[in-house]
Amino acid sequence: MSGGVTRRIRKPTGLTAFKNRWSEQPKNDLVSDVSGKEGSILSAEDRGRERGGLKRFSNMWSSLRRRKNDRVKDLAPPEPLGPVAVDSTAREQRYASGQYFFEYLVVVSLKKTKEGDYQPQIKYQFPKRDGMVKFQKEEEEKTLKAITLFCFPEGINWAPLTEYHSETFSFVLTEIDGSRRNGYCRRLLPNGNGARPPEAYCIISRLACFGLFSKIFDEVEKRRQISMAMIYPFMQKLRESSFPAPGNTVEIKSFIPESGTEIIRLTRPLDSWLEHVNFMTLFRCLTDEEVLLVFAAVILERRIIFVADELGTLSQVLHAVAALLYPFTWQHTFISIIPEILIDIVMAPTPYMLGVQKHLLDLVTDQSDLLVVDLSKDKKETFIVSVGDEKSILPPKLQIEILEALRDRTEGTTVEEFNRVVSEAFLPFFVKTVGHYNSYVKRRGPGERGVFDRRSFYKAIKSKTTRHFVKKFIQTQMFDLFIQEVEQQQSGPQQGIFHEKIREYQEKKKP
Repeated sequence: MSGGVTRRIRKPTGLTAFKNRWSEQPKNDLVSDVSGKEGSILSAEDRGRERGGLKRFSNMWSSLRRRKNDRVKDLAPPEPLGPVAVDSTAREQRYASGQYFFEYLVVVSLKKTKEGDYQPQIKYQFPKRDGMVKFQKEEEEKTLKAITLFCFPEGINWAPLTEYHSETFSFVLTEIDGSRRNGYCRRLLPNGNGARPPEAYCIISRLACFGLFSKIFDEVEKRRQISMAMIYPFMQKLRESSFPAPGNTVEIKSFIPESGTEIIRLTRPLDSWLEHVNFMTLFRCLTDEEVLLVFAAVILERRIIFVADELGTLSQVLHAVAALLYPFTWQHTFISIIPEILIDIVMAPTPYMLGVQKHLLDLVTDQSDLLVVDLSKDKKETFIVSVGDEKSILPPKLQIEILEALRDRTEGTTVEEFNRVVSEAFLPFFVKTVGHYNSYVKRRGPGERGVFDRRSFYKAIKSKTTRHFVKKFIQTQMFDLFIQEVEQQQSGPQQGIFHEKIREYQEKKKP
């Protein structure tokens, strides 16, 4: 990482015990989307079996969490930034439902300990939650601890800095019930003179829209340059505003001394399923052919580790790779940035997608049967570890079609346009391989639950290479969940982009 940060390299202690603990767990029940939470950090429910599986992971994490920072620091800000009214229960429920921009903003600073280490702690929280019962307070304390961990995942050894390139990244907090919250973080140097450690601004929201929250951080940072007190009224106005529908704009009025009242316009992308994604970063780090190899490994739900120096690169690439699977959803462990204290999770035998900072690379490459992808600019090779069969997973003809479609993108295009070209290159792959699924969901009568005929489904495929691929793909959890949801739905025409593409493809095939 730039900025001259010195980090401690942990030796892999206790890996054998950790591996034994993992081996006792049933497979295919581990789904963490952490890029996220300390308390429930790796406690994600299978988001495919969506409410089913990962609870035991939170128990494992609880034991890790007790290793350090058992005490909860005083979370009150040293200087009040403005009156914080106690929200009503009804309003809090609306915030939690995802109708509003965010739940809260925290500022995390690095405080030097007597031992010379730097421990992250909450410097400021808005709004401060009052009137909570004991259980709610304990859960919030876990969440706040988790936020500090993911804002500074590198470890505890930092060197004070005079220059630091600010960076924006995201992570996911996964609750034990399977619900998810997104953490958006911007790290920068606080105001002051001389060498000092960076601090992090973090927004927790039920909403997934990275580009929009990046713009919000621009406004937060601008106000921070004037005074911390200027952040409060802007965030209060934002918190009171409803999140716009896809393609719509919300206007926030905010007063800045010497500038007067400003109107900040925040527009939500029209393609809402791509609003948390920036494919540009993925294709800047990897060639088209390399992206295809990663795509092939992800489709078969393998263990995949991405390494890079920059936190923003890791979070953007992992979310982009997951988005290539649309209309399917990654069902296993997903951690866009692994805190150093949790690096042992690479020993898990179940499928995962992990983001690891490059200074920890030596701790993740001593295994087989996984794919380690180097995203760094100065890399010697992209695939540090691989299974070796990635080129033969996808049907050759469909690989060529994806590569040809990717060539339609142009230089200097917008993120939205780039995302559209990439999504339209990959979506036909699933249309052509499994788009005929609905014809093999049989129902005895109206309102009855459907039953999917797997054998007839893949035997109906004429191409031998495509049939060979589909036979493997239908064994994945992502396909299994997709079909389960179809079986439970009422019969009738399906809605959405994927089904529109299926109908278009089937119309073209008609004589």
